[in-house]
Amino acid sequence: MTGDRRLFLVGLSHKSAPIDVRERVALTGDALKAALCELKAMEGVTEALVVSTCNRVEVFVHSDRPDAARRFFTERSPAAADHLYAKDGVEAVRHLFRVAASLDSMVVGEQQILGQVKEAYGLASAASAAGSYFSRLCNRAFATAKRVRTETEIGRGATSMSQVAVELVEKIFGRLEGRAILLVGAGKMGALSAKALAVLGADRILVTNRSPERGLALAAQVNGSYRGWEELQRLLGEADVVIVSTGAPTYVVTRESMQAAMKARRRRSICVIDLAVPRNVDPACAELSDVYAYDVDDMERVVATSKQARQEEAIRAEAIVEAEVMAFAKEREARAALPVLAQLRRHAERIARAEAERTLAQVGGKLDDKGRKSVEAMAQAIVNKLLHGPTSRLKEAASSGDSALPGAAAELFGIENEPAGGERREGGAEGAAAAPGAGPARSQGT
Repeated sequence: MTGDRRLFLVGLSHKSAPIDVRERVALTGDALKAALCELKAMEGVTEALVVSTCNRVEVFVHSDRPDAARRFFTERSPAAADHLYAKDGVEAVRHLFRVAASLDSMVVGEQQILGQVKEAYGLASAASAAGSYFSRLCNRAFATAKRVRTETEIGRGATSMSQVAVELVEKIFGRLEGRAILLVGAGKMGALSAKALAVLGADRILVTNRSPERGLALAAQVNGSYRGWEELQRLLGEADVVIVSTGAPTYVVTRESMQAAMKARRRRSICVIDLAVPRNVDPACAELSDVYAYDVDDMERVVATSKQARQEEAIRAEAIVEAEVMAFAKEREARAALPVLAQLRRHAERIARAEAERTLAQVGGKLDDKGRKSVEAMAQAIVNKLLHGPTSRLKEAASSGDSALPGAAAELFGIENEPAGGERREGGAEGAAAAPGAGPARSQGT
């Protein structure tokens, strides 16, 4: 069953699903590009965007089919169905703005998420999955996030998962001088961890990475040392702390490799923090004696104590987001009136032109060129004056959310009310994801 085309969101995050569910549907690299192409090819979907991070996988589609995004998840992992949330229209817009502004993050105020949403939009654009609608939507989301960052102090304190992990290490060990800290992975998360460690005085930072170039560069930035990937097993036997964040889809530290490392360590304890999704450290490592293992879900419990300090700034940030959401919704409503206005003017000008030609034909050769132009100008002036009031009223109605008036005007004058650029008016409804096969809730206007 089809309906008005609008924005639909279906997703899961750290708030709705544990890490073992999130990692089953996580998308990176070629899999993410393929997913965008698959979504764009779905019947009724005109544009698509996928935001996939360690804490969320969310699918946004501009479509007239509410079930398109849901099918994408359930076909990949039936187990995900119980953890999905769904929003549409203005509520989906609000959600994206909050995500970009880091208000929905595990660490409220963290800086990475905006870059991740920008990267998601860039990938969607490159795959021709994002067009004019997502261009306006995402650029407004980016501007909103910038306002939140500059007009509030929500980013003060620990503002990334890497920083939280490093602060946890500091709480466990106290001073970091002399501690051997191994970073497995030299991507964004690894780089943030390395810099945070250096600030806290860590002076024995070891970096290993599948790509030597990136690993060497990161080690140089923090006065650390690079070790080849083939040395990972030996390094596990040396390090006091291991922070893992690679893009690998499987475990790079298994229970067996950790068990062997513990024998080499002669039972000396080790702290292992896995910041990757899908996880890079086998959860079974936590079952071993003297192994203290944490994953991203454990980090949420660590950051809970610091959330209160940013609560006041979060309230200010929410107000900024709400103002931007309403402004975007009004702009969308105003766009809904544009096709009616254009067609109404064309309709009026056709009538005026026909009447002017009929009048000129009746007077025959009695008028010179100047006289003929005066008749044509008078007809156009009548059109302009007659349409001035209706034009202003239609624009005001659309901006205030009155979508009925453009349709009524189209019906009254006998013209087609086609959406601008193939787009329909935004709706707005939110709720937990319904069971597969359930009908969509009726959207309310923005």
